[in-house]
Amino acid sequence: MEAEALKTLEYGKIKEKLRSRAGSILGKEIADTLLPSSDFEEVRERVQQTSEAVRINALANPPLGGIRDIRGHLKKVKLGAVLETQEIAEIMSTMYAMRNVKRFFKDMEIEAPVLKSWAQSLEILGQLERSIQNTLDEHGNIRDDASVELARIRRELRSSQSRIKQSISSVLHAAEYQKYFQDAIVTMRGERYVVPIKQEYRQFFPGIVHDQSASGSTLFIEPMAIVELNNDVKQLVLSEQHELERILRVLSQQVAKNEEVLLANCDILGRLDFSFAKARLAQDMQAVEPQLNHEGRTHLVQARHPLIDRDKVVPIDIYLGDTYRMLLITGPNTGGKTVSMKTLGMQVLMAQSGCFIPAAADSEIAVYQDVYADIGDEQSIEQNLSTFSAHMTHIVDILHRAEAEDLLLLDELGAGTDPEEGAALAMAVLEQLLEVRASTVATTHYSELKTFAYTRDGIENACVEFDIKTLCPTYRLLIGIPGASNAFAISKRLGLSDAVILRAQQLIKADHAQFEHVINELENEKIMYEQRNADIMERQQRARQLEAKVELMKTELSQKKAKMLRKAKDDSAALIRHTRRETEAVIKELKAQFNDQGIQKRQQAIQDARDRLNEASAHARPGIVPEKSYRKPVDLQTIAVGDIVYVTSLAQKGTVRSVQGQELVIQLGSMKMNIKASSCRFVESGKVETQKTDTRAASFLQKAVNIRREIDVRGLMVDEAEQVVDKFLDDAVIAGMAQVLVIHGKGTGVLRKNLHEYLKHHRSVLNFNFADAGEGGTGATVVDLK
Repeated sequence: MEAEALKTLEYGKIKEKLRSRAGSILGKEIADTLLPSSDFEEVRERVQQTSEAVRINALANPPLGGIRDIRGHLKKVKLGAVLETQEIAEIMSTMYAMRNVKRFFKDMEIEAPVLKSWAQSLEILGQLERSIQNTLDEHGNIRDDASVELARIRRELRSSQSRIKQSISSVLHAAEYQKYFQDAIVTMRGERYVVPIKQEYRQFFPGIVHDQSASGSTLFIEPMAIVELNNDVKQLVLSEQHELERILRVLSQQVAKNEEVLLANCDILGRLDFSFAKARLAQDMQAVEPQLNHEGRTHLVQARHPLIDRDKVVPIDIYLGDTYRMLLITGPNTGGKTVSMKTLGMQVLMAQSGCFIPAAADSEIAVYQDVYADIGDEQSIEQNLSTFSAHMTHIVDILHRAEAEDLLLLDELGAGTDPEEGAALAMAVLEQLLEVRASTVATTHYSELKTFAYTRDGIENACVEFDIKTLCPTYRLLIGIPGASNAFAISKRLGLSDAVILRAQQLIKADHAQFEHVINELENEKIMYEQRNADIMERQQRARQLEAKVELMKTELSQKKAKMLRKAKDDSAALIRHTRRETEAVIKELKAQFNDQGIQKRQQAIQDARDRLNEASAHARPGIVPEKSYRKPVDLQTIAVGDIVYVTSLAQKGTVRSVQGQELVIQLGSMKMNIKASSCRFVESGKVETQKTDTRAASFLQKAVNIRREIDVRGLMVDEAEQVVDKFLDDAVIAGMAQVLVIHGKGTGVLRKNLHEYLKHHRSVLNFNFADAGEGGTGATVVDLK
C-alpha cells in the first residue's frame, strides 16, 4: 500500500485504537506493525480470525492476563547470562498464561478452528514450570527450600542474627554503659550491627568505630562482644549470595534449553491477544464482518467513518465496481464530499487489515491491490498548503502506477488553476483511468465534469445533499444525481442583494443555468421518490405482518377443529361404554330373576333393553340403523324376490332371493342365508338398496350386545386357548366390559400357567387374579380390563 495514502486516510489512528485494546506488549507490537494486505486469501484469513474472536468474546473472556514480553530474557540466556529473580518471575507468569489459554480453548465449545489450532500449538513446559515453582514463591523471591544448602545457610544466618541481637540487648541494658549511649538503639553500618556512643566516652566503650555523625558528637561503634558474630553473619551472607547465584544459573540454563519453544509460544500469545484486540474494537464500533470479493465490487450500506463519533456521523451508502467503476461526487464545500471519500478508503483499509467495518450487515467490499489517495483538505486555510504543481506531481505518479485492481481517491481533481484548463485536465485524467479500469472516486466543483459523467459509460454522478432552507449540509451521499453549486441561493440567504444576484444570473451562460435548474429538479424528484419508496416499504411490511397474522389464525383454527373432533370422538366412545355397562347391568338383573313363570315378559324386557342400547349406539355412531326404524313385519303372501328386508338378529339389510315356506333366502353381501320370516322386517320392494350400511360397525355392535362375561377354554391346547382368549378380550373391550372370567380348569396346571403368562403381556389386561370359590376358585381367572 502507498504510504502517502495510509497517512492521508489517517490509518495510524486505527492502529492506535487497536494498540490501546491489546493487553500485552506482544499484541501491541503487532498492532504497531500492522499493514493492509492485498492478498485475498490472507485478508480472508485475517477476517476469519477476527470473526472467531468476536464470537468467543461475546460469550466468554479469554484468560490473556499475565503475558509478559520475555523475548529479551530469552535472548539474554541464549548468550549465557544469568537471569535475575524478577526476570524468571516474568517467564513464570507468561508460562501460566500459556497453560490457561490452552486449557480455555480446549474446554471451549464455540466453533473457532483457526484460534483453536493456535492454542493447540502451545507447548506446555511442565518440568520447567515445576522447577521455577520449587524455586520462587508467589512474590518472586527465592524460597528457603530452593536447595538443601540454601536452607542450611539461612537457618544458620537466622541463628547468628538472633545471638547478635541477644548480645547487643545485654550491652544496651548494662548499667555501666547507660551514660555512654547517645541513644539506646541498634543500627547498621556496612552491614554490621553498631550502637551510637558519645564522643567523649570513646575510650571507655570497647569496640570498633565504623562511622560518626555529621557533627562528630556521636560515634557508631560495633561492640567487641559481637565482632565475631558479625563476622559469621558476613560470611553466611556471602555464602547465601553464592548459593543464590548458583540456583539462578541452573534455572537460566533450563530456560535456555527451552528458548525456541518459549519464543514460539510468545508469538502465538501475541497473535491471540491482537485478534481479541480486533474483536474489542469491532464491539466498541458496533462493526460487522465484511463480505469479501476479488471482483472489484464494493457495496457499503450505512457506512460510517470510524474516526467520527457514532452519535454524530451520518451513515452513507456507496456502490462501486458493479455497473460502473468510477464515481464522480459534486457538491458545495463542507458538504461531506471528502468525508465520504475517506469513509470508503478507511473501510477498505480496515477490511484488508482483517478488521470488521462500521457498516450495516451484508456490506460487501473488494480486496484492492493498492490504494492511492490525493486528498487536500480545503476546509481550512491553515492546512491548505499544497500547490497545483505538487498536486499534479502526485497525480502523474499515480497515473504511472495505477492498475485495474487498484482504488483511487482523488479530491478536487484539476483544482488550483484556470477553471477551463483544470476541467479539461481532469477529464483527460478520468478518461485514462477509465481505460485502465481502475476503481476511482473523485470530487469536483466543475460543471463540465458533471456533463462528462453523463456522456461516458462506466462513470456515475453523485452528490452530497445540501438543505438550501437551512444552509446546512445533510452529509447524505446521493448516487445517480450530480450536485448543484447552490451559490446563488446560499448568497441570497446570507444577505446578498437581489440586484447583485440578478446581475450574476444574467452574466452566467444560459446552458449552465439550465443545467443547474435540471439538477435541482432531479434532486427534488429524488427526494420525492425516496419518500414514496419508504411509504411503499412500510405498507409492504404491514401487509407481510397481516399475512403472518392470518396464517397464524388459520393454524390455530385448524388445531382447535382437530381438538374438537378428537373430543367428540372420545365423548362418543365414552357414551357407548357407559350405555353398554348400564344395559349389561339390566340384563344381568333380569337373568337373575328369570324363572319358568313370566318367561315371555322377561324376554321382552331383555329385548327392550337391547333395543335401547341399539338406539343409543345409533345416535352415537351415524350409519348404524336401529332395529326399531323398521317395524313392518314380513308378509309371506306379498313378499317377492328382490325385496329389501332388515334382519333383526344380524342388524343388517339384505335382498330376498327366494321364499321357502316360513323361511327366506336372503343375500347378505357375498353370503346367502336361510332366515325365518319372523326374524325380518320389511324395508322396501322392487329396487336395490343404494345406501350402504356400515356392516363392520353393526357387527361390532351386535357382538357387544350378545357377548357373555365368561369364556370356557377347558380341553383346548395352549395355542388354541390363547387365540380364543385374545378374541374374547378384544370383544369384551369393544363392549365396554370392565371385568371378565376365563375358565381354564385345574388339571395339571399347564394351561393355567401359560394363560397367566400370556395375560401378563396382553395390551388390554389391567390385572388378574384367581376367581372366588363360587366362580371356580383356582380353576378360573378373573381379568380386569383397561
